[in-house]
Amino acid sequence: MEDTISNELRINERIRVPEVRLVGPNGEQIGIVRVEQAMQLAREHDLDLVEVAATARPPVCKLMDYGKFKYENAQKARESRRNQSNTVIKEMKLRPKIDEHDYETKKGHVVRFLRGGDKVKITIMFRGREQSRPELGFNLLKRLADDVVADGVIEQNPKQEGRNMHMVLAPTRKKSEARTEQEAEKARRQARRADEAAAEKAEEARLREAAKKQPRKKKRGPADNMDPDIDL
Repeated sequence: MEDTISNELRINERIRVPEVRLVGPNGEQIGIVRVEQAMQLAREHDLDLVEVAATARPPVCKLMDYGKFKYENAQKARESRRNQSNTVIKEMKLRPKIDEHDYETKKGHVVRFLRGGDKVKITIMFRGREQSRPELGFNLLKRLADDVVADGVIEQNPKQEGRNMHMVLAPTRKKSEARTEQEAEKARRQARRADEAAAEKAEEARLREAAKKQPRKKKRGPADNMDPDIDL
């Protein structure tokens, strides 16, 4: 069997030890066997012998399709990088004595960011004597975290730095999941609009058809306006 060389794992003829602890293709434990026997089993199943735990004694090897294994790992790595690169940190600034209306507005923005799969840095800005009341900022951050708990979790606990206090919220869903849900919602809205347009056209057609069935009024001529009792 052709030997594909990996920089991380030794496979097939590159495994140069007397014996290995062999794991089957479905995860079944075969036991400790001579490496030649393990290679023979790999050839019989048209699979690769892959060393998955080199530091074990004896090393642990598994029978697998190594090309498929590398492809799946590459796919997972790309997905992980995509999620990391797509993660954006938004920032929302609040005052310790923010009024209720402004609080609800800013909370709405935070929820929208989190549902979009982005992290949110919450900054409480202290001014003047407010700096001597850090508990105001802490309580406000705790309230906000409790209010958005369905969409985000605390990734960085409240921390005061100079005149500001910060907290970071992380979304409960990955960016890719949020994007999938947004696309599904967009598709639902488009389908709903299409249904409404079709229903409107059908109603217009029905009204036109009903209008055609209505008897036409006879046009009145000059004689229709004369008194019938008048002798001409």
